[in-house]
Amino acid sequence: MVSTLDELRATAHPVRLRLLSLLTGTAMSAAEAGRELQLSQAGASYHLRVLERAGLVRVVEVVRLRGGEAKRYRHESSARPFDPERAESADPVKETAEEHAQYVGAIAEELHRRSALRDQGPQVHIDAELWVDAQTWRRVIALVGEASALLHAQAQAPRTPRTSPVSMTAALFPVRRP
Repeated sequence: MVSTLDELRATAHPVRLRLLSLLTGTAMSAAEAGRELQLSQAGASYHLRVLERAGLVRVVEVVRLRGGEAKRYRHESSARPFDPERAESADPVKETAEEHAQYVGAIAEELHRRSALRDQGPQVHIDAELWVDAQTWRRVIALVGEASALLHAQAQAPRTPRTSPVSMTAALFPVRRP
């Protein structure tokens, strides 16, 4: 069984975060994903194997090409309906400070890359450290979880007609009292 810690370790790299986003909308081979992300096939294949070992992507199709086979991978776990009960009862992840720093660094690097591509249209930006009651906190977690699940469930293959690339980054967590 793969642990949440294994998932965090696997996602502590900006390329793997991009692959997960890419493979939410469609299944792709390492060559296809590499072309879309401007990576070598070998590089994309390596990162896909890391994500597969962590249980974040799975092979959904094997295609025969020029006498060989190409595995097509898909990231489906984030399209599951959001379950606020599961989120509330989840055990905290026991990660080292270095692992946490790598994960946050990968997210920050990916957010920086995406924000450089920002386009016109509806946008929401928030950065806040607030004090709220438990009921409000649970509602916010549920709403953000629902929004994330909706985006993942409706994701299309890159460059699908009448679609636009969008970005969502959210990190919600309780903070220790000062």
